[in-house]
Amino acid sequence: MVMFKVAMGLLPVAAIFAAAPALAHSEVIANDLARCGESAKGPALLVDVRGFAAATGKVRVQSYPATKNAWLSKGAWLNRIDTVVRPSNGGMRFCMPVPEPGRYAIAVRHDRDGDGKTSISRDGGGFSNNPSISIFNLGKPSVEKAAVKVGPGVTRITIKLQYM
Repeated sequence: MVMFKVAMGLLPVAAIFAAAPALAHSEVIANDLARCGESAKGPALLVDVRGFAAATGKVRVQSYPATKNAWLSKGAWLNRIDTVVRPSNGGMRFCMPVPEPGRYAIAVRHDRDGDGKTSISRDGGGFSNNPSISIFNLGKPSVEKAAVKVGPGVTRITIKLQYM
C-alpha cells in the first residue's frame, strides 16, 4: 500500500512533465517561404530583413525561445537559416517556423565577406523589435527588448540591420 501511495504521489508530477510542450532542438532549415504563405497555418514568423550594406556575403537568421537563459546562448537556438545574401529592393524575406505559439526572439547576422567570422567593423546585425545596439552592449540587447509574441498563425516582423 505504501508503494501505491508513492506512485500516486508521483503521477501528478509526471503528468505535468508529459503535458509540458517540448521545444524543438536546434536545426538548420531551408528558407521555405511557402510555410508563411497565405494558406500557411503557422505558427511561424515572416521576417523581412532590411538595410543590407552590401549585396555580398552570407546572412544567418536564428530563432530563440524568449527566455533569459536561452537568448543568444550558444546552442540554444531553435531554427537557423544560412544563405547567400541576395537582397531585392534592399531586403530579404525569411520564413521562420516555431514549435508552438509563444514568445520568441530573432537574431540576424550579415557576414559581409562570408568568412564565418564576426567583424565588428564590417558585419551587421539586427534583432526582432529593432532594439538599438552599440559597442557598449556588444550588440546584445536583453531578451525583453527582442521578444515577440507569436500566435497560432504567421506573425510578420521587420528587422533593420545595423552596422557599427
